[in-house]
Amino acid sequence: MLANYTLPDLLLFAFYGLLLLVSGWYFNRRAQNTSDYFLGGQAMPVWMVAMSVLATSQSAATFLGGPDQGYRGNLTYLATNLGAFIAAFFVARVLIPRFYQLKVFTVYELLETRFGAGAKQQAGLMYLFGRIFASGARLYMAALAVAMILYGNIAASSVITATLLISVIGLIYSIYGGIRTVIYSDVMQAFTYIGAAVAVIIALLITIPADVPAILDVLQNPGAGEPSKLTLFDSRIDFSPSGVFTLTSVFTGFVLLNIAAFGLDQDMTQRVLTCRNAQEGAKAMLWSVVMVIPVMLLFIVIGLLLYIYYQQPDLMASNAGAPVPQFAGEPVTIFMYYVLTDLPAGLKGLVTIGILAAALSTLNSGLNSMSSVLIQDLYRPWQRKRGQQRSEHHFVNAGRVAMALVALALASMACLCYYWQQYSDTPLLQFALGVMVFSYSGLLGVYFITLFTQRGSPASVTAALLCGFIIPLLLQPYVMSWYLPEAWQLSLGFTWQLVIGTLVATLVCAAGHQPEYMPEKKAEAK
Repeated sequence: MLANYTLPDLLLFAFYGLLLLVSGWYFNRRAQNTSDYFLGGQAMPVWMVAMSVLATSQSAATFLGGPDQGYRGNLTYLATNLGAFIAAFFVARVLIPRFYQLKVFTVYELLETRFGAGAKQQAGLMYLFGRIFASGARLYMAALAVAMILYGNIAASSVITATLLISVIGLIYSIYGGIRTVIYSDVMQAFTYIGAAVAVIIALLITIPADVPAILDVLQNPGAGEPSKLTLFDSRIDFSPSGVFTLTSVFTGFVLLNIAAFGLDQDMTQRVLTCRNAQEGAKAMLWSVVMVIPVMLLFIVIGLLLYIYYQQPDLMASNAGAPVPQFAGEPVTIFMYYVLTDLPAGLKGLVTIGILAAALSTLNSGLNSMSSVLIQDLYRPWQRKRGQQRSEHHFVNAGRVAMALVALALASMACLCYYWQQYSDTPLLQFALGVMVFSYSGLLGVYFITLFTQRGSPASVTAALLCGFIIPLLLQPYVMSWYLPEAWQLSLGFTWQLVIGTLVATLVCAAGHQPEYMPEKKAEAK
């Protein structure tokens, strides 16, 4: 397993392992109550929360999929940050003040003020279901890469072993300290995988026999009839998967995607709720969007340089043509192909650590956020309904048990994704983003009605959440083939699936109406 690594690689592994052990011991101070465990006592500094949101959003999917996007396409993925800014301002002005006003542990408690505890629990379950898909897919991508690097193959046994390795490390690291430990870990992991990306860029620039102006000129004019690789804005009207990064998609689907990610996804929003007040929470969120841009650019630049490296033989003074990126007979991303075949000695260990760091930052976040929903939205109300009076220490321990169960669920989903993606030709980045649509559509529809109208009812909330899941599912090409003739089938980008799903869920939720609109008092004492 270690035969492919040099002594510097092994020393890096040892240093990283020691860093995890020391930092885990230092930060894992036992939380005394659920506020400490799930909200960090609402005392986390703005810059650390912003870094944590950044690390959570930029997972192994970005580490592997970002270079793939740069290699296959151009800079248009960067333009999606326009939608992120619009969404962040909306969440900062509309949602975050409401969350702090209600003193919530989870974002789904807002629904309880309108539609009762049932709506909160249903939204929490929808989030859990969708997050298992999304975080499981990201874990799979990291495990796939780790299996290729460590074991030299992508057999099912190797991928499963890598999945368990990442899951166990993430669980051990975050199970005792709660969200405070997760945020500290996120900051450390973010610096780690950003450093790995910078090292790869430097290695490529050293290898490519041309200066930066010459490289930029080739990227601007890659060849006869080929569009510029430096295109930032795509004004085409394209509803297919190849058009998900067009401006029309950016200002529609990506706005919705980021509203859901920043304001309705406990995974990201939980970090914002660890700040001292709503103003600091909003500031942390906006700063995270700003910081995402240079980080995202780093990984796209890797892909652009790999395009030069593999597809510009004249510049590289090589007769070799563009490779077919395969490993062990299976297609892989161009970045993984480079890591496995051409990465200079001494850097393979750093890249492996970078992939692990990106995976751990996202995994740790998912473990704590999902356990908070399980305990605060489901288990605590169930205990209260049974008339059981439990101590805060009991719920903290229950949170740790829930975290272990979540880790098992995510690992299982990652293993399922190993077989799922074999039926799809979707690039890894789009695959990871697309699976979020299944839970986001219904949540967006319900929250839009809750925030801006006095319509809706407990029954229409339930129906909207179900429709929000079913509609994107029916729009999947592999599902369409079951109920539509081939001539009627179409392939929609995930952003447009989100738009359609959200529209349907909004209309369904609005169809319900309570005779008297009277916000309920919080059912649970904080």
